[in-house]
Amino acid sequence: MITLCGSTISNYYNKVKLALLEKGIPFTEEKVDTGRTDDAVLSATPLGKIPFIRTPQGALCESQVILDYLEATHPTPALIPADPWQAAKVRELITFIDAYLEITARQLYPKAFFGGELSEANAARIRAQLEKQLAAFKRLAQFAPYVAGDSFTMADCAAWANLPLVTMATKAVYGQDLVAAAGIDLKAYTKLIDQRATAQKVKADRKADQAKA
Repeated sequence: MITLCGSTISNYYNKVKLALLEKGIPFTEEKVDTGRTDDAVLSATPLGKIPFIRTPQGALCESQVILDYLEATHPTPALIPADPWQAAKVRELITFIDAYLEITARQLYPKAFFGGELSEANAARIRAQLEKQLAAFKRLAQFAPYVAGDSFTMADCAAWANLPLVTMATKAVYGQDLVAAAGIDLKAYTKLIDQRATAQKVKADRKADQAKA
């Protein structure tokens, strides 16, 4: 059986957890904080990042690598289209969500969520990056009604877990939701995904763990 390791507070953990639930894959969970430096963790995730999974074959880290592994080992129900072009377009969207939007917005998290400092110059630089990236993402995303079209895919696992953080961070730092300003109706999309029992499970577990913190 797969063990999902990390924290329900982590957006990338919840990206993987949502995929596991959508596929109906049996799994257990193990609480592991990010940044651990003990050998037991570094042997599974050498940078100490979460999430990672433990499998009978060994450990695997990086959220998108994990999702691709899950798709290969449990192809039904599919979270990637069978058509190679459409599959590539889903992965293209995931790259924009994870590697551009979330990673850029992550620079705002210390100030947005933890009261950290952020210079005006850096705030302006990050805003310019996000505005450019959001405009590019809007050209690719369909939201019809799902990110990649009419079917739920692993791009939705990434979008549902990550895009709300971009909204919250930009509102906290700039006083403006840059996602909405880019013409992306994230509220309607999030409401759609929130109707899924799998998303409700992820949210309930996160809320329960936040209450314990």
